[in-house]
Amino acid sequence: MGFLDTLLGRSKPARPDLDQLFALPSAAVTLRAAAGFRPTGLGSVCFATVEGGAFAQLQQDVRALLDADTERGGIPVEFSQDQYGYTWLLSRHADDEPESTVNDLHAVNTLLKDGGFGPQLLCSLMGFRDASGERALALVYLYKRGTFYPFAPLPGRGEKRDNALELQIRGTIENDLRVEEDLNRWFPVWGAPGL
Repeated sequence: MGFLDTLLGRSKPARPDLDQLFALPSAAVTLRAAAGFRPTGLGSVCFATVEGGAFAQLQQDVRALLDADTERGGIPVEFSQDQYGYTWLLSRHADDEPESTVNDLHAVNTLLKDGGFGPQLLCSLMGFRDASGERALALVYLYKRGTFYPFAPLPGRGEKRDNALELQIRGTIENDLRVEEDLNRWFPVWGAPGL
């Protein structure tokens, strides 16, 4: 960053750091102890789809890597598209294995990044539920920012979110994860697989 950037108030954006995902199991322990939210075993990665053989091959490679767990009793990975045309990959594990979920998320992000499709990566999320099973929560990782934020839709209320809970969770996890400071970047992920 140069002198003029400093003078004009421009700053360098945070660089993606996929190793930040490995802090999620620690955050899961904190969430369970402090707020009563448990991991669901669901995690997903969202990326913009690209046409072409190289991207199709990469999707096959991702499926082959993650579906290999089915031989050991795992559940195959699922691909879906949302209403905006983005592709979601859903990974399922036992709810007491957040490390396995994180490994899948990291592997998918790394394969896409190393395959030259890093710019198409949007976010990854790990799902949580409260003890009653009624309230959902996701910790969302913004790939291009290298930060996390909580997303908590209100149960049964359409597309409304629980802002108070999101702010409470931010305070709970800020020592475990690099939390996105700009609240305008806490984008809703309505209907995201894994939520």
